[in-house]
Amino acid sequence: MLLKDKVALITGGAGINGLGYATASLMAQQGARVVVLDLERAAPAEAAQRIGTDHLGLVADVTDKRSCDAAVAAVLERLGRIDILVNNAGITQPVKTLEISGADYDRILDVSLRGTLYMTQAVLPAMRAQQAGSVICISSVSAQRGGGILGGPHYSAAKAGVLGLARAMAREFAPEGIRINCITPGLIGTDIIKGKLDETRKAEIAETIPLGRLGRAADVAGACVFLASDLSSYCTGITLDVNGGMLIH
Repeated sequence: MLLKDKVALITGGAGINGLGYATASLMAQQGARVVVLDLERAAPAEAAQRIGTDHLGLVADVTDKRSCDAAVAAVLERLGRIDILVNNAGITQPVKTLEISGADYDRILDVSLRGTLYMTQAVLPAMRAQQAGSVICISSVSAQRGGGILGGPHYSAAKAGVLGLARAMAREFAPEGIRINCITPGLIGTDIIKGKLDETRKAEIAETIPLGRLGRAADVAGACVFLASDLSSYCTGITLDVNGGMLIH
């Protein structure tokens, strides 16, 4: 198993059809003890129990630094170490540039970008003590191509910020054995698109993708397992595209 005896934290991991839950499930299959972090209304403890009795679900708000620190302290108390962090929590909003309010901007950037910073800050002391760790940040193809199918420009900005933040942190912490990488998913068939795209529109989009289909949560989960494992031990600061060829660059 690729992640035997590792402890992995996944933010925004409770949604059963989401990238985070798929990643947590696959990491558990690969031998990791997983910790599902999410808001209270998402019921992270229940999500963790669906994965298996050895796993943990904790309430955490990634936009609140004290909440992030408290969650990490609870994990260290229960499990003793943290080897992997997946910064998956994020929200989107399908609006145009002139429609973005200050509150909209703050809300979208706080979850994706501030949340990535706060959670990474929270786990870094434990990883530094181990002189080892893997942080995986979920960005988006919209950060690369200048907009996506659903997210507005502030979503693209947030996800582009994740790329820059992760690369800078990768350079800073590589000497201490901590690897920090990004994944840029294309359009993935999760709950985030439910009710927003009908089957006809999905088929039209699929025709523009070289691999001929929308992505699945499992596609991103597999990439996360790769970056979390020793298979990627010489990778840091990279951006791994998981988009079916939607953007080739």
